[in-house]
Amino acid sequence: MTANEDQEMELEALRSIYEGDDCFKELSSVSFQYRVGDLDDTKSFLLEVSWPENYPETAPHISLDAFFNNKISLETKRYILSKMSEQVEANLGTAMVYTLFEWAKENQETLMENHQPVTSAVTLISNSDVMNNSTSVSKKKKEKKEQLTKAQKRKLIGRTDNKGELPRGWNWVDVVKGSHPYVAMISVHQTASEQNWRKRRRLERYLRRNDGLK
Repeated sequence: MTANEDQEMELEALRSIYEGDDCFKELSSVSFQYRVGDLDDTKSFLLEVSWPENYPETAPHISLDAFFNNKISLETKRYILSKMSEQVEANLGTAMVYTLFEWAKENQETLMENHQPVTSAVTLISNSDVMNNSTSVSKKKKEKKEQLTKAQKRKLIGRTDNKGELPRGWNWVDVVKGSHPYVAMISVHQTASEQNWRKRRRLERYLRRNDGLK
């Protein structure tokens, strides 16, 4: 009997044995899955067996890579696979899928005795951590002082009096530049010694009326 004939006979037997069994799934004519344990059982796992071309003379491939097993630690998976490999060696040359699935069911507790559900590999930070981090960045930005260029420093030195102090209103240009273009224009054309608050306010009101602003 050829390997293909052996596989065909075993396939028919598996379909007959597991008909109506929700734990069994035929992925293809050479690949099968079986869930060992109930869905709500924390120690359940999904065993997958695939036939190579020369099975059963060649060992089948056994896998625990299904997403269903994502909570099982790597150590536990290795332990299950090592025990399943022992069963494969003991049954090499014979139809063994049914034997492997049934052995796993009978020995579920032993195979999973050291199982501790693993958490996701990606750890998410809490929303409070996100807010704290954002506040910290904001504070650092506020604490960062404005750096003056050499030209700006020379200009400031030229404005200081004999006491090294800047005259009143020296920075009005910077303050009013963002408010309205006409106001900025007034301040630019006035020197520090010529600025008069009342005159500036009258001109400002005049310009705002002309521009339709209140």
